[in-house]
Amino acid sequence: MRVVIDSLAYGGAGVARAKDGRIVFVEDACPGDTLEVVVTEEHPRFMRARIAQILEPSAERVPPPCPYFGDCGGCQWQHVAYAAQVESKKVAIEDALTRIGKQAGARIGHIDPSPETYGYRNKIELSMTETPKGPALGFARHASNDVIQIDACLLLPHSARKAPRALSGALRYLSSRMQTPVERVSLRISRLAELEVDLWTAPGAFSRQLAAKVIGDAVGARTVTRVITKGEPEARKVTRVEVLAGPGAWREKLGAYTYLVSAPSFFQVNTRAAELLQRAVISSVAADDTSLVADLYAGVGTFTLPLAAASCEVVAAESSSHALSDLRRNLDAAGLNADIIGGDAGRIAEELGNVDTIVVDPPRAGLSEHAARALIQARANKIVYVSCDPTTLARDARALADAGYRLSALDAVDLFPQTYHVETVATLIRED
Repeated sequence: MRVVIDSLAYGGAGVARAKDGRIVFVEDACPGDTLEVVVTEEHPRFMRARIAQILEPSAERVPPPCPYFGDCGGCQWQHVAYAAQVESKKVAIEDALTRIGKQAGARIGHIDPSPETYGYRNKIELSMTETPKGPALGFARHASNDVIQIDACLLLPHSARKAPRALSGALRYLSSRMQTPVERVSLRISRLAELEVDLWTAPGAFSRQLAAKVIGDAVGARTVTRVITKGEPEARKVTRVEVLAGPGAWREKLGAYTYLVSAPSFFQVNTRAAELLQRAVISSVAADDTSLVADLYAGVGTFTLPLAAASCEVVAAESSSHALSDLRRNLDAAGLNADIIGGDAGRIAEELGNVDTIVVDPPRAGLSEHAARALIQARANKIVYVSCDPTTLARDARALADAGYRLSALDAVDLFPQTYHVETVATLIRED
């Protein structure tokens, strides 16, 4: 059938309307394209299709610069001009909050584009794959669990762009000399020019000195660690981190502070855009020296440190023991104070007592049912909700609205150019 692409959906596909009124989701489409498509799935309310021919390309369609684009599942929108990407993310957030969250007329007040559209990532995670030449590193293939080998990634800073190829060579050399194979590799590169390589393995014998030397020589890593995990791939648990070379932690400067981040700890992958996110959250909290603020899912202190510097009383909660240690070190290094509590966000929210504002930055799955109930029961005057998934934000915003919270402000920061992902900052005020 012939379709015209109206917009981009959260998830990456282009959106069109069939003659019978059904929505058509088309992979690799661009807003404004006129396409001939072949339907691959039919459902009562929608269809999925692939492009058979681009009849009239959109003015927003651009040549993707990456040779792996289309095969690699890491980027979905390299073929879309960046301004159109940002607009599509804005529409996706508003649509989710209106349609799923039942927030009538939800509108983005401001969306910050990323200062860099390529070379912005401070971290990538590479999976192992077998090739005729031996093991190599790559990313998951689009819509598949297969791994496509890559030699370079344009989302990395220029100085580290070709690190995947160098690491693949190093791991091929090590593979015949290691008793326990490497399952995946994390690469971190900071604006302080610190590079860290983390080798993820199962428990077992490991040639630590050899791995440290070969990896260090291959990419100039300041720190090399081995992260030992147990369990199935979807639910692996970190049991131990071995420092093979260097200080054992990665340093990055974010805003006014330098953060130490251990291998298993989360840190926003786009440092310059994360500074915009940090400012947006602190502005939304609007704390003074009389405020009591709880920072749930505090991580290594992205928001805890600037909140503590604002002279307000801060309670920071985090369930990861690794991030908790990093948080303590980062507060000490900055000369700042906060009450730190380890444990589940829901349990901690139940015990908060009177609190003015709660900042939550949950994982992509959003708040658990327990955490959502506890957040409502805490009855904070304000909740500042940081989300990387508009659909789970919308779901949780609806539950909070049903409990008497009004969405008073909605802002966004694009931390993930060339993909459909986006960070949102929603401010909710208790009205009862």
